[in-house]
Formats: sequence, C-alpha cells, structure tokens
Amino acid sequence: MTVLDSIALTTLDGAPASLADYAGRAVLVVNVASKCGLTPQYAGLEALATRYADRGLTVLGVPCNQFAGQEPGTAEEIATFCSTSYGVTFPLLEKAEVNGENRNPLYAELTKTADAEGAAGDIQWNFEKFLIAPDHVAVQRFRPRTEPESDTVVGAIEAVLPS
Repeated sequence: MTVLDSIALTTLDGAPASLADYAGRAVLVVNVASKCGLTPQYAGLEALATRYADRGLTVLGVPCNQFAGQEPGTAEEIATFCSTSYGVTFPLLEKAEVNGENRNPLYAELTKTADAEGAAGDIQWNFEKFLIAPDHVAVQRFRPRTEPESDTVVGAIEAVLPS
C-alpha cells in the first residue's frame, strides 16, 4: 500500500473511497470545474476513460472551486452538469481544495510531483492532471492546458497501463 492508497477520499455522492479502490489500475486524477474555459476537456477525459477502461485506466475527477469560483455548484448540480453536458461516466470525488492550508490530503501528496519542466508545487488552474501508475505512485504531471487526448498524455498512459 502506498501513501496515496491510505488517503481517505469521499465520492461526489458522499460515499467513502480511496485510491486503493483502484488497485492494479492506472489513475488519471484531474481537478475539474464546470464554468472554466478548459471545461471542454471533460470530453477528452471521458474519451480516455472509455478508451482505456478495459486496459486498466480510471479517470478520477476532483471538482474544485478555488480558481475564479468556476465550480460553484452543489454535488448534485456538478453530477448533472457532467453527465448531461459531457456524458461523464468516470468517478468524481467531492469538491475539494487543491491549494492552500485546507488542501485535500490527496493533493498535498500529488503536488510533490514535478511537471515536464521539473516544477512541483501548487496547482496552477483547473484541469491539471496527475498520472498515477498501477503501483499507485504518481509518475507524471500535466499542466492545465495540456489536452487529455494529446500525444503526451496518451503516450504516458499507454506506458503505464497494466494490460
């Protein structure tokens, strides 16, 4: 069990969860928002989730309202928006803070991961992505403007898939 597996999480509908629930799977963790210029990335995230589900990838969305108040909705509003606007089927966690003193413990760990330029630390904006290998070690970080279906993200995912 890794440090990431031991962090208690809560799903958008209030159920307890953890990354251990995805044992043996690669996980792409993304802080998401419904009213952001990058919100259309939901479509690419859903495409990845569907394309690689049978090969061992889970996309995990973490709604966050820390960036210009772009995720103001309730859990129910977020779930409805995601399903009706983008057909999202991948799991969503409860709304969380990803920076600051009330940072979710998952993000306290993930933000230690450096991006391609070697920079770790605070989340820059909505739709920052972290790829976690099947052994549940964070292996790559992609900044917000990196499209989910870019060659960079797809190549990284394919390199760590368990099957």
